[in-house]
Amino acid sequence: MSPPLTRINSDERLPAQVDVVVIGGGVIGVSAAYHLAKKGLSVALVEKGHVGGEQSSRNWGWCRQQGRAREEIPLAREALRLWEDMQNDAGVDAGFRRTGVLFLTKSKDELASWERWAAVAREMQVHSTVLTPAEVAERLPGNADKWVGGLHTPSDGRAEPSMAVPALATAARKHGVTIHQGCAARGLETQGGKVSAVVTEKGTIRTQAVLLSGGAWSSLFCRRHGIELPIGLVNATACRTTPGPEITSGALGTDFYCIRRRLDGGFTLALRNRGTVELSPDLFRYARTFWPTYLHRRNGLKMSFGKSFFDQLTRGTSWSFDKPSPFEAERVRDPAPDMSLVSAALAALIKSNPELKDIEVAEAWGGTIDCTPDTIPVISPVDALPGFFLATGFSGHGFGIGPAAGKLAADLVTGATPLVDPAAYSHKRMIDGRRLAPVSPF
Repeated sequence: MSPPLTRINSDERLPAQVDVVVIGGGVIGVSAAYHLAKKGLSVALVEKGHVGGEQSSRNWGWCRQQGRAREEIPLAREALRLWEDMQNDAGVDAGFRRTGVLFLTKSKDELASWERWAAVAREMQVHSTVLTPAEVAERLPGNADKWVGGLHTPSDGRAEPSMAVPALATAARKHGVTIHQGCAARGLETQGGKVSAVVTEKGTIRTQAVLLSGGAWSSLFCRRHGIELPIGLVNATACRTTPGPEITSGALGTDFYCIRRRLDGGFTLALRNRGTVELSPDLFRYARTFWPTYLHRRNGLKMSFGKSFFDQLTRGTSWSFDKPSPFEAERVRDPAPDMSLVSAALAALIKSNPELKDIEVAEAWGGTIDCTPDTIPVISPVDALPGFFLATGFSGHGFGIGPAAGKLAADLVTGATPLVDPAAYSHKRMIDGRRLAPVSPF
């Protein structure tokens, strides 16, 4: 089951030519389209399903700097500012609020790692406070667990995934972006070794620049054009609860469960670092590249083997542009939730917070996270194909940093001075043979 999502209308007429085509209507693609249009470019956004329909509406709704890898901190800091600016520009509530993020731990070693992280973050103008057990108890007076300490970042925020991307799309449309839902991009045309057009199921759009922000579908699209992009897919589960007492106004993470206060008075709830890896031909293809990441996270992962494996084998990567593509066969990726995770998360939340004893699960859903080997996204030109750019592989971090990731992608497409140093996000690092290892500290 998919979570509730605000829907927007499509622009019916497909433009014959634009400056930039953005493929993918999640938070990254919509944000990039917004920033490109604000630079004065004509932009068409094409989406095979509907805006915000996949992971952008299925995530936890955290907008955090806290716990980010060093490489992502500058982007996360800028994203919080842009969340406010873009929400105001849209004139529509995206649910963004600066309500803080609090992590709790029972491990002295983990608390020590947070102290080290906070020192690094402080050098980058992110101010987090390491909390004593007494300070944790003061913030959570009804909590029944014993904590060694915590980490609090008051400048962090939250937003409502079901509202946010449609709201940002409203802002993008105000600046001239045309949005085409139910319009899968089948592939690229080239001329003189450069991008010259995007072929969609509804027609061809001539352009000299294309940004692919296709999430879980990006690697498949790239393979059609002989471009390597190691992406692993992890199916995650989350749920929303019925309304309950406000034990936190923001987001709260523990060693087991994580919650975010919702505008409807309930919580978005999930288990930390849990997911199911879909075994696929592509995963075996990139197995050596992903091995360090698997070793780092294997305790929280399950493996699944099923229909999708054989679907990948049979569809191949050489489909014709004048026939339906794999992107039309599955408009919205909608994996089933793992209800065992939902039950465990709810039980742990109530045990830790007895005042929530009357809440129940109102709805549960699954989503698919697109992961890179080092858990850092790719926001980059593709050297092998001038005019082709990527903003993908956000590894479960994309929603919160989406507005800034889109701005950085727009800067790279236009050759403007980038919002932050883009070196850490290069596509080249994915294919140059460098051994990649997970870098996210939390």
